[in-house]
Amino acid sequence: MPRLHLLFTAMMFGSMPALGACGGWGGGNAWVQQPLVEEEERRPTSGGGLEGPSGPAQRASKTLGAGQRQPDEGLLGGDAPPSAGNARTAGGHVLGVFRNTYYDFPREADFSGPETPIMNASCAPIAKVPKAFFEAVCVQGGGSLRNGGTVSFAKRDCACAEICPRTGQRICFDALDAASFPWGRGATGRPIAPLRSVAADTSVLPMGTVLYIPELEGAPRGPDSEPADGCFVVEDRGLKVRGEHVDIFAGFPSQTAALNARVPSNKGVTIVVDSPRCAHLSKR
Repeated sequence: MPRLHLLFTAMMFGSMPALGACGGWGGGNAWVQQPLVEEEERRPTSGGGLEGPSGPAQRASKTLGAGQRQPDEGLLGGDAPPSAGNARTAGGHVLGVFRNTYYDFPREADFSGPETPIMNASCAPIAKVPKAFFEAVCVQGGGSLRNGGTVSFAKRDCACAEICPRTGQRICFDALDAASFPWGRGATGRPIAPLRSVAADTSVLPMGTVLYIPELEGAPRGPDSEPADGCFVVEDRGLKVRGEHVDIFAGFPSQTAALNARVPSNKGVTIVVDSPRCAHLSKR
């Protein structure tokens, strides 16, 4: 096994103290030693996480756990990563640069062609949908139905479900009320929202952690919405979201494309916690 991989494994699982300029927080860049993961392999987990929507909402954190937080001195000033941009003046704790990916919420209305059923966890059909839409939903974890409802991940290994070609999994879904879950459901069982919700490894960033990502401040949300404020909440998990990695919920696929144009997937984004800029999300 390569030496760098052994070092990363030791750091992640606690067999040696994490190294970095932030006194035990880690440098926030160990992800660069990992092989890149095809984005279509990272899900489905939206609306269910690893344990399903009723599973544990939070696990012990290697990054933010009790007793691991260090004094503020030196976390922002000269030790801030060069890519942090205005993170230097945002206040809070700069954890470093994490891998970034994006996921979205396909609409059945955008697809056509031969149909296949989407099944629920009781192996009853929810709806017949274009096969191309099913193949998008089984990767992204949820989507919007033509009839106005939404579907979100319920569980994997459903014998009655079609195989998802890009993941090799058989996924069942829950039918949700679009008024309550217009963008689907996260791992906590609560609604998620575009450019607000992220999926993360909850052993690194616990569920409910508020993040400031300076590279995404000012990202357009659409013609009728204010630009993104750069503040996000960990509200989901992902099968392939591991370690120093945030999977950002974009909403429409067109928004995913816009975000990739602004900050391409796997380029890396700066993660700041406890930023005063995001205090308005502390009770989300």
